[in-house]
Amino acid sequence: MRALTLSLAGKSGWSRYALAALSGAVGALALAPFDYVPALIIPMSFAVLLLDACLYKPYQGWWMDIRAAWLIGWWQGFGYFTAGLWWLGNAFLVDADQFAWALPFGVLGLPALLAVFNACGFALARWLWTAHPVRIITLAAALALSELLRGVMLSGFPWNAYGMALSGILPLAQTAALVGLPGLTLIMVGVAATPATLFDQTTTGQRLIAPVIALIVLACMAIGGFIRLEQPTVMRDHVVLRVIQPIIPQDDKFSMANAHTIMQTYIDLTLGDKHAASDPMDGVTHVIWPESSFPFILAREPVALKMIADMLKRKAILITGAVREERRVSETPQGPAEQRLQGERLYYNSAQVVGADGSILASADKVHLVPFGEYLPLSDLLTQWGLRRFVTAPGSFSTGETLRRLDLPGLSGVTFLICYEAIFPGAVTPHDKRPSVLINLTSDAWFGFSPGPHQHFAQARLRTIEEGLPLVRSANAGISAVIDPFGRIIKVLPLGQENALTSPLPQALPPTVFARTGFAPVMVLITLGLLASLWIRHRLALKRHDTD
Repeated sequence: MRALTLSLAGKSGWSRYALAALSGAVGALALAPFDYVPALIIPMSFAVLLLDACLYKPYQGWWMDIRAAWLIGWWQGFGYFTAGLWWLGNAFLVDADQFAWALPFGVLGLPALLAVFNACGFALARWLWTAHPVRIITLAAALALSELLRGVMLSGFPWNAYGMALSGILPLAQTAALVGLPGLTLIMVGVAATPATLFDQTTTGQRLIAPVIALIVLACMAIGGFIRLEQPTVMRDHVVLRVIQPIIPQDDKFSMANAHTIMQTYIDLTLGDKHAASDPMDGVTHVIWPESSFPFILAREPVALKMIADMLKRKAILITGAVREERRVSETPQGPAEQRLQGERLYYNSAQVVGADGSILASADKVHLVPFGEYLPLSDLLTQWGLRRFVTAPGSFSTGETLRRLDLPGLSGVTFLICYEAIFPGAVTPHDKRPSVLINLTSDAWFGFSPGPHQHFAQARLRTIEEGLPLVRSANAGISAVIDPFGRIIKVLPLGQENALTSPLPQALPPTVFARTGFAPVMVLITLGLLASLWIRHRLALKRHDTD
């Protein structure tokens, strides 16, 4: 292995970067829908070898060593994120005549930006790097820290963190109740990197230390997960949900010409087969439609509200995605003794609750908007280059003030997560009052039959384990589901199936450790890992000094 490491050290820059990018791309197979977890061993073990190569063959001083590690990390991250996010290109083809030209920038630009965080993790690891087996902890702590920062900086985008590789193995995923997704990333990177130590130039016993510890960690996680999953799913009394998955094409969804057809599709799916022996709405208390269900502002359309009231027949309430309009009035002075009222119209991507009489009972606005999808950063500059948002609306969407807990008729303690709001660990519940259920309204039709909807679903599902809360998901194109607070799927509609599901609602668990403490435990673990690496580095430096 030392010979392989020295061979890597002797590679020219581009061949080394190509190998790094290729190893990262292979690692994306660990993500949904493939869920081939061992694939992540390739990039993580390769990361150890490439950083070892930097150690065995120093470049032109300390700064150049850090720079070399940064570039290796960037290329590996670029390969990983490009292979894991290529499906974003589908969104540029919905209105191909307007956006197809920008497809290369979107498909390659976002991975290039996300790879910067990976590069910073590699640079930090290289600064603390040694030939000691503790370097596995060094890599795990450095990348876990960089991934955690990726989830919160620049509005945050924690999509496809390395820890998501464990989310598809339900017993192992239960550890998220303790440390959340950042903790799973710390564990996954460390476990996947340990095979590299099997070829260290040490005794057999020393080479086996890291892999054996990794196996023990996985075994403890599995045992704890199986014990936790022995708890049964308890359902709430007097709550029956009907979740709709309508498959409205994205290029039709925002056209007023299709308004009646879209409404009728929702209503027909909700009411089910008119010739069935029993009424599918019998016992249903809450109907759930997906994000931005209408090509109009629902509050302005009395005909649509009457259609909804006729559908509900005073048996249920409707929860639906909709654009909400708000007019803010301010006083603007005009002259020394004159004032006039000037109104400003704001638009929100919202969840709205419609009563059985067709009145809108409550609304909750989206807090975490999608850049370029729902608002255009630096709009004054970028519009001059011909860029605009993907979502058609009278203006950019405004940001909701905060996540809220709503108490609805027959369903108390609801927090709405609209679209990708469900991907943010530690940020899916209000700070002041814990909900009892999360309802995720989304579309995902932008991304067709690609890995994107599967990855989105996997992340929403992990939030249930982290928080100990059930989640109800209505997605226009799928995947729609009801999930219990252990991440177990009660009922599901697969991607691309136009249908409805009827299900009871699971009860919430008491707050998990992660729900109570957030990122604090994993930050302690990361800090301890980095301090241990620094201590070993200092000890080895003293030993070399004494030898000299």
